[in-house]
Amino acid sequence: MSDAAEVLPAWSRITRWLEKHAPGDHAALRPGASAAALTALEAGLGFPPHPALRALLAACDGVVPRRASDEAGAFLIGYSLLDTEKVLEWQRHLATRAEDAVEEGYEDEVGRTAHARWVPFAQALTGDLLFVDHREGGYGTVCELSFGDPDHRRPWPGLGAMLGDLAGAMEEETPLLAVGRRPAVHEGRMLEWPTV
Repeated sequence: MSDAAEVLPAWSRITRWLEKHAPGDHAALRPGASAAALTALEAGLGFPPHPALRALLAACDGVVPRRASDEAGAFLIGYSLLDTEKVLEWQRHLATRAEDAVEEGYEDEVGRTAHARWVPFAQALTGDLLFVDHREGGYGTVCELSFGDPDHRRPWPGLGAMLGDLAGAMEEETPLLAVGRRPAVHEGRMLEWPTV
């Protein structure tokens, strides 16, 4: 099964689990992006979003924005899903950072801390990002970018694999070894991911 084909079954498992165990997170989910919004995203990016990312956005166009850590919606290992407009906004931000690095003589930073072909899909309150790499060498991999670190990490080969791992950890109540975190429901309403 392709990575894109894995997205919807895994997403269904996640949303069913959230509805039963973390209703605050489930209530934060927004409906899927319209065809027009997905077309606008592709036009803004200048390249098509990876099929797995497109499938996720078509199923859920982000979550209700959080303003504090005690608000629901950060059930993706502490990250909140972005809507199509924020996906494009953050991709443009990373593209600008990459351009600025080249102009300032820091070409080695491009591909380590920013790149025009990185498409963020989730953000933590700290500003850290999860993104899908759209470069030829890493096409489709899911990466984590922490703005205090000198390099990004590649914990999953694809979005379908990531969502499948999350669904399994949630259902089994087991640690997610790829990132060293475990699922824990807070106040019976939202999912948190403390470190193992």
